[in-house]
Amino acid sequence: MQDIVPTWVGATAKQIARAVRRGDASATQVVADHLDHVATADPVVSAFRAVRGGEAIVEAEKVDEQDELANLPLAGVPVAVKENTAVAGLPTWNGSAAARSPVAEDDHEVVRRLRGAGAVVLGVTRMPELGLWAVTDDGTSVTRNPWRTDRTPGGSSGGAAAAVASGMVPIAHANDGLGSIRIPAACCGLIGLKPGRGVVPCQLGPEDWFGLTEHGILATTVADTAVGFAVLAGRRPEKLVEPRRLRVAMSLRSPVLGVRVDQPNRDAVASAVRLLVDAGHDTVTLDPVYPTSVGLRGVATWLAAAASDVRAGGLDPRTLQPRTRRHASLGAWAQRRGYVREADRTAWREKSIGFFTDNSIDVLLTPALAGPPPVAGGWAGRSWRANLTASIRYAPFAAPWNIAGLPSLVVPIGVRPDGLPVAVQLTGPPGSELLLLAVAGQFEMTAPWSRHAPGWPKVPTRTA
Repeated sequence: MQDIVPTWVGATAKQIARAVRRGDASATQVVADHLDHVATADPVVSAFRAVRGGEAIVEAEKVDEQDELANLPLAGVPVAVKENTAVAGLPTWNGSAAARSPVAEDDHEVVRRLRGAGAVVLGVTRMPELGLWAVTDDGTSVTRNPWRTDRTPGGSSGGAAAAVASGMVPIAHANDGLGSIRIPAACCGLIGLKPGRGVVPCQLGPEDWFGLTEHGILATTVADTAVGFAVLAGRRPEKLVEPRRLRVAMSLRSPVLGVRVDQPNRDAVASAVRLLVDAGHDTVTLDPVYPTSVGLRGVATWLAAAASDVRAGGLDPRTLQPRTRRHASLGAWAQRRGYVREADRTAWREKSIGFFTDNSIDVLLTPALAGPPPVAGGWAGRSWRANLTASIRYAPFAAPWNIAGLPSLVVPIGVRPDGLPVAVQLTGPPGSELLLLAVAGQFEMTAPWSRHAPGWPKVPTRTA
C-alpha cells in the first residue's frame, strides 16, 4: 500500500531550499507539486500570464543533477517573475498583447540571479498594461485577490501577489515604480520590499521610469523576503540582527490632499505602535512635509513614464487600452511643458533624507493603504480618470518613497472587518533594507499573520 504524503505546496522558500540541499526532497517533485496546484488555483485567481510547465520541470531536474547545492539559497524553490521582466524563451508581455515585446533570448539580470541561486521559474505573472495602475486586469482576464475574489489584488504586481497569497509559489519577483510591490502586498497580506535606489539593477526600459522603479520580492515571511532580497541584490544571505532601540516616527497624514485614511488602516497603525513600544522602541508622532509640488511632479512623472515606454517600445497608441493611451498622451504633454525634471526628484530625495537625519528618526511608520482594495474587474475598460482616481484614493502612501529612492516595506498587521488583510508601511533612509526587515521580523514574532489567504492553498495529498 502506498503512503499518502503532503505536497510541498504551502512550505516557505527557506524550508524548500533546506530540504532540497539536504536531499530530503527533489526540486523536480517540489516544482511538480506546485504546478499541480497552479492548475487548480490559477483558473480562480488568474495570477499567471504564462506557465512554464515542461520547461520548469526540466529546469528543476537540472538543479537536482548538480553535485553541489550548499551554496544555493533558493535550491529548488519555485518562483514567479513579473511579466515586464525578460525571461529567456518567453515574450515580455508588459501587461497586454499590444505592449508585448518579442521572445527574449536572455534572462534579465534579476532572473539570472534567481536561477543562479537555484530557483526555478514557474511562469510570468500578470500586471496591468505598462504597469500603470493599482488594479490588475485586461481584456483577457481579471486577476483576483485570494482573500476575497471580488476584490483586486492591487497593482501593478497584482499577479505576483495573488500567486503568493494563494500558495502557487512561496515567493515572487515584483517591481515597484510608484508602489507596485507594496500595494499588492498590503492587499494580499504579504511582506513586500522595495529596495532603495541602485541596490538591485533595474534595467527596465530606457529610463527605469526616471529612476523610480526597483525590483523586489513578495513573500509570506520576513525570512523568505530577506533571502530573496539578498539574491536580487547579489549578496550572500545573512541572518537578521535584532534592532537596537529605535526612534520611530508615526504619521497618518496622507501624501495626497483630501484623501482620508479609513478606520481599519488607522487601527493598524495604532497596533503597530503598540508592538514597537512593547519591543522597546520609542515612537513619536511626526508628519513628513509632503509639498504639493511633489504630488504634482510625481503625477507628471507617472504620466511621462508611460509616454517614454510607448516611444521606446515603438508601440502604436491606437492599439493600447484607452486609459493607457490617455495616460501616455498626457505624459508627452507634461514632458513638452518641462514638468518632469530630475532636479525636482533630487530635491525631494534630499528633503526626505533630511526628515530622518534632522529629526533623529530611524524608521517612518505609516498606513500601507488608505482604504480597502477596489472591486476586481472592468478597470481596463473604464476611463483614465476612473483608474487614476481609484488608484490614488486607496493607495496614496507608496509613491513618495519611489520619488525619493528610499527603501520601503509593507508588513501585515491584522484583518479588516470585511475580511481583507490590513498592513502598515515602514520606510527608512538609504541602506536601511535589513533594518526594515528586522523590525518587520519583530512584528512577525509577536503578532504572526496568516501566511496565505483563508482556505488557500487548496492542495491534495499525493502518493509516495
